[in-house]
Amino acid sequence: MVVHDGFDLSAPVDAVDAFQLRARSGEDGIEGWSVTVSNSDQINQITRLIDADLQAGALCAGTTVGYAFVGISTRELFEVQRAAARYGRPLAGHSRFHGNWATPTEAPLGFDEVFANAVVLDAPLLYSHNNDYGWSEIEEKLALARERGMNVWSEYYPYEAASTAIGAAALRPESYEDVLGRNYQETLFDPTQDKYLSRDEYLQVAAEDPGRAIVIFNPARKEWLPQWLKVPHMVVASDGMWQNEGLGWDDDPALFKGHPRTSGSHTTVLRLARENDVPLMFTLSQLSYWPALHLGETGLTQMQERGRMQEGMVADIVVFDTQNVAEGSNYKAGQNGLPPVGLPHVIVNGQFVKRDDKATDVMAGQPIRYPVEDQGRHVPASTQQWLEDFRIDDCSIAPAN
Repeated sequence: MVVHDGFDLSAPVDAVDAFQLRARSGEDGIEGWSVTVSNSDQINQITRLIDADLQAGALCAGTTVGYAFVGISTRELFEVQRAAARYGRPLAGHSRFHGNWATPTEAPLGFDEVFANAVVLDAPLLYSHNNDYGWSEIEEKLALARERGMNVWSEYYPYEAASTAIGAAALRPESYEDVLGRNYQETLFDPTQDKYLSRDEYLQVAAEDPGRAIVIFNPARKEWLPQWLKVPHMVVASDGMWQNEGLGWDDDPALFKGHPRTSGSHTTVLRLARENDVPLMFTLSQLSYWPALHLGETGLTQMQERGRMQEGMVADIVVFDTQNVAEGSNYKAGQNGLPPVGLPHVIVNGQFVKRDDKATDVMAGQPIRYPVEDQGRHVPASTQQWLEDFRIDDCSIAPAN
């Protein structure tokens, strides 16, 4: 967006801001960030920006190539992963073709792209949202790679529905209907209107309010979801997307209009694990231990001190009722952002941030980051450098004796 749309993104940007930026980027008729293929100079501009943030302590390089699969070249994505690999840090993000079930662009090919890059760069990889078509093939490859010593893992969120901005290119008819084969009226739910949208209603809202959060149901996930609860090193994410109304200390959470995962993801896992007889310690590993383990293995000291109850660890503690803990949120209007039940206390860095089911208004969190480095590690990519590295200058062959 900085390079292709000319945006100033020097200030922090959250998920909802990103949706509005996506909408703004298309106001001139071209969604630059998602459809424009970067040339060599633009790739170097992008990786230079990423390197500056990695130098400042960023945890990883992130990508939403799944939303920009026609605009991000394989070369650009490789250079982004290489920028992170120079610091020993992961790429984390959606893959190209995410959710697609049909060859020749089925979802595991998008995984294979970032996976192959991680292998040749000897780099960590966090594969985001492995809760769609091809997930079991991807998990098998990740497990085989871990057996060979690679630091690679994935995450899921425990819902049959995804969520994004209604203006996303993946929801346009040529993708949603023609490629994914989905019906708007049966799968596209608008929390703002509390109803499923017809094709015409979708087109109208996408044109008038392209940044609006929408919920997308995938019926196939109902069968897959219980399996995710039992896969080692498949960790839990929320992909939470908050709004200004409903999630501040003094706001009414009933005002929140979005995906219930924002407030309910982790407690949904605890409930489903209980109902499916998954051992509690295994579930806690998905929720806490394995995320900390893999990030800690990248050299992130602060995550080596978290993720488990043990002397010498940071006192980040969740107290819950194992028999009754559950999400309080669901897809019904007014209930999208309700808080969990059976989870009365949360302690962060030794301080109560939730006590007796009430927020304490204490901001006890600590920033998690790598140490700031004095020098960046950016290396511009160029055709001339490639020729120097990967060809020989003298092509003569010595005569045989």
